[in-house]
Amino acid sequence: MTDAQQTYDEDADREEPTTDHLDDVEDGCGCTEIWEHMSEERESADD
Repeated sequence: MTDAQQTYDEDADREEPTTDHLDDVEDGCGCTEIWEHMSEERESADD
């Protein structure tokens, strides 16, 4: 088995990361909007 095939197999076994913390963010928004959303979520969690 070549290194490329082995890397592909390892990638296939990985679980998809959870993205539920971004459910309230609109599709197509930029980094700033995501950063602001996550900051607001952290602030409300601290309260």
